[in-house]
Amino acid sequence: MPGNRDEGSRLPELRVLEQDVHRDTRGTFAELWRNDDARASGLPAFVQDNLARSKRGVVRGLHFQNPRAQAKLVSAIEGEIYDVAVDVRAGSPTYGRWAAFTLSGSNGRQLYVPAGFAHGYQTVSEVSVVMYKCSDFYSPDDERVVRWDDDDLAISWPIRDALVSARDAAAPRLRDLLPEWLPRMEQ
Repeated sequence: MPGNRDEGSRLPELRVLEQDVHRDTRGTFAELWRNDDARASGLPAFVQDNLARSKRGVVRGLHFQNPRAQAKLVSAIEGEIYDVAVDVRAGSPTYGRWAAFTLSGSNGRQLYVPAGFAHGYQTVSEVSVVMYKCSDFYSPDDERVVRWDDDDLAISWPIRDALVSARDAAAPRLRDLLPEWLPRMEQ
């Protein structure tokens, strides 16, 4: 479970975890989480699981929390998503840089997104079911949103006609967030 660092080293804190997916005539089986393996590889403890079902073209994100930051472990249980993480840590040498990964029910990949990164994804299959673990509880007062189509970030979302929530559509660009809303790079 240690996982590979971001293949392109754009954001070396990200980890892609390759799960063993066992296939036979009945379908598939995968062990998604083992606390002992995860802790041994340096992943945090997780306290909350979330599940989202989305249709094709839906973008959820880009979300993060501060000061009650959350690390996330993201899995596409069904379907396929284009999963994006953006470094929003003030003072980080990779501030504003993003990386994207394809996660699907069939490839068994998981993405570890550390605290201090905004996270979002777009469903590219007809339907996706996404589960993600969080290292801290959801805190509405600490939730922050970066505009999903921020021109400065220039994320290449695969489906142009995206479906987004009103809140995500009205979110500010990264450069317009108040400085106190941003997490600081840990030294």
